[in-house]
Amino acid sequence: MRLFAHANYDFLGRRRIAYLITLAIMLPGLLVLLLRGVNYSVEFTGGTLIQVQSSKRVDVGSVRSALSARGIEGAEIQTFGSERELVIRARLAEVGTDQNDTQAAGKALQQALDSSLGAGSYTILRTEAVGPKVGGELRHKALMAILLSFLAVLAYLAYRFEWRFGVAAIIATAHDIIASIAFIGIVRLEVSLFVVAGLMTIIGYSLNDTIVIFDRIRENLHLQKREHLETILNRSINETLPRTVFTGTTALGSLLALAILGGDVVRPFALLMLFGVIVGTFSSIFIAAPALLEIEKRWPGPATRGHMAPPKAAPSTPARKPQTVG
Repeated sequence: MRLFAHANYDFLGRRRIAYLITLAIMLPGLLVLLLRGVNYSVEFTGGTLIQVQSSKRVDVGSVRSALSARGIEGAEIQTFGSERELVIRARLAEVGTDQNDTQAAGKALQQALDSSLGAGSYTILRTEAVGPKVGGELRHKALMAILLSFLAVLAYLAYRFEWRFGVAAIIATAHDIIASIAFIGIVRLEVSLFVVAGLMTIIGYSLNDTIVIFDRIRENLHLQKREHLETILNRSINETLPRTVFTGTTALGSLLALAILGGDVVRPFALLMLFGVIVGTFSSIFIAAPALLEIEKRWPGPATRGHMAPPKAAPSTPARKPQTVG
């Protein structure tokens, strides 16, 4: 059974509707980020994370009160797997100690847990401490990694196709990153190294999907000499539609299982990737190809110069005047 075997959808004709949809997602999310700011994890801000397991059910309210009594305000407390296991994240700016002293911050957290849970009634399963200088360096390196990936994508596509294809792919990838950041703002995901890894994975997924369509566009440009470029773009998207839909559906199934069963540590990555697969598929169809069309209209390349105008109709042969006999 083949689905989409004879697909013939006018994707480019509906691109303006697609633009409105993507703006409806990006603008509210970016507005939320501007108003609330980015919710960085302790890896980027500096702070202490402690995961503890108690011998009895833990009252989150009493733990929060004990932390406040020790001068630790605004700490994030959440159960982890069961009601006897907690993860506490306290940023250095929220701990009433020297902001460069992660050991003092960790000690203050343990003292608060001793007063709340009772000394010896809990086990520390994991401790992470990051200084503010290290957190700032991680933020800088994460941003540089994303920017360098853009340059690598542009160089690769310029070599494999031509620079016009590379710019169109960069526009689609930038759209995916901005939309994903907006999604982070809307659902208030904590930006950790897992989330940065998710952003990098979205770039790779979206790029792979775009290259499949661009490969078919390049083939059809050589095979269909008299077709208009917009017709070729639509045909190429329709011909690769089964692969696009089935690859995305398979990825979504795996990510859905991760989001449900992966636990609190993996769940932010899985949620971001669920959105990223959807938006990456969307951009490959509705952003990359229209961007390529607009670029080729302004700066046509050697492969598309013969496809920018619809083929002219063959001139009609003028009717011969009847000749008189006689």
